Amino acid sequence: MPYVQTRAVTLFVSEAGSPHSPPLLFSNSLGTTHRMWDAVVAELSAEFRCIRYDTRGHGRSTVAAAGYEIADLADDAAAILDNLGVETAHFAGLSLGGMTGQSFAIRHPERLRSLTLMATSAFMPPRAAWEERAALVRREGPQAILDATLERWFTAGFRHGCAATVQAVADEFRALDREGYAAACEAIARMDLRSSLGGVAAPTTIIAGHEDPATPPTMAQEIRDGVRGAQLSTLSPAAHLLAVERPSETTEILRAFVNATERARAGRNVAANR
Repeated sequence: MPYVQTRAVTLFVSEAGSPHSPPLLFSNSLGTTHRMWDAVVAELSAEFRCIRYDTRGHGRSTVAAAGYEIADLADDAAAILDNLGVETAHFAGLSLGGMTGQSFAIRHPERLRSLTLMATSAFMPPRAAWEERAALVRREGPQAILDATLERWFTAGFRHGCAATVQAVADEFRALDREGYAAACEAIARMDLRSSLGGVAAPTTIIAGHEDPATPPTMAQEIRDGVRGAQLSTLSPAAHLLAVERPSETTEILRAFVNATERARAGRNVAANR
């Protein structure tokens, strides 16, 4: 399994699918690892070069020595593509991964074929709540907020009906690095991407969970209204971790959108070469 070294951190990267297929880069949510995409990648790796990584401070990626911003996470994603020799890619991000994707679209527009944003927001006040959460996890560890997190991440029906899946997610959450989680909370606290949404040029689709209390559909609607031509799909029942709770539906939306973007891209290339 490869690692990518940036100036600030070492990032764990996992690949599946043919290197000759269209590249699709996945970015995980706050408090998870690349494994949150397992069910989606299992379906899509036959068609796409699926590239996953652990966001800095999560999983097997290292913790930054100092605080950082969402823009730094976008630059981490660009560094991964550079390391793999990938010039342009489709991007799919959930929650913190979706924030990373928005920043990536703003900072590295020439690298992006399409953008899929799931259960995310461009702005998540109040800042004090994120700072308090960061302080609590630094003091007591992730276990201190585990139950509340699982209630936000999954609907009650899924928690009761798919206990083994929820348990696997919980085990990864307990193993999180305290500082890695806290630093990500503080980056979210300082984030406000709303004024930059109009600069997102890539084809964009958004997926929201109707029952998501963390990033409710109104936040998805704000992104849709800010990004020219963006599409929005809402899944129900679904809370925050859409790719885990509703993997089949998430996969189908992502597959259809990326394939449509690839067809349009191919058509433009043909027209340009006439």
